[in-house]
Amino acid sequence: MCFSATADVVGGVVIGAVGIDVLRHLDGRTRYMMLAALPMLFAVHQLDEAFVWWGLQGHVPTSVGHVAVWIYLAFAFVVLPVYLPIAILVLEPPGRRRQLIVPFVVLGAAVAGVLLAAMVRGPVNAELAPHYIIYSTDLRADTIVVMMYVVATCGALILSGARDVARYGVVNLIAVVLLARLTIDGFASLWCAWAAISSAAFAVHLRLTARSSSGNSDPHVRQQLFSPRRPT
Repeated sequence: MCFSATADVVGGVVIGAVGIDVLRHLDGRTRYMMLAALPMLFAVHQLDEAFVWWGLQGHVPTSVGHVAVWIYLAFAFVVLPVYLPIAILVLEPPGRRRQLIVPFVVLGAAVAGVLLAAMVRGPVNAELAPHYIIYSTDLRADTIVVMMYVVATCGALILSGARDVARYGVVNLIAVVLLARLTIDGFASLWCAWAAISSAAFAVHLRLTARSSSGNSDPHVRQQLFSPRRPT
């Protein structure tokens, strides 16, 4: 949750509880499993960052903090840019829109490969700032890579045929722009904190929408978690 180790722990526990509740109430909607699992993944991610804080503050061995940094960046840099587009691909029914999502999966995989190479090449560093952690790698053409990262993740969401997923993508894109303007050094930490909070809020929306639609007498409506766009 950036800000402090305590905030990461509290945020991780709360977001994890939300994630567990949402996963328990998917009611067989397997297409939404990957999206619904995001809060749980981000909860573990935030708990891991608590160890990064503690390592930098000398509360745990340096080796533990270093491993935590690698886990944190591996999820943010390598897993997330692939996971999100695939989650949207799985969500979409067969058709033209699903085919349009495929390039975002490919782009996400390419971005993940570049970022992983930068991590392996090293050095991978983390340092304390007043309210966040500065993560750094030997990333070349970093501006272009970051732009492609945003396109792969937010673009796939925005292009989704599910209206609420698309709105979620727009909100995330706006948040990315605002965070980038606030700070570049702390972008990775702040962006993941925002993503954790927003994914939990979105998961709650999944839960409430599923509950309301389950009481609808129309079986076609009951099968949908969102109001879909017109098929393309």
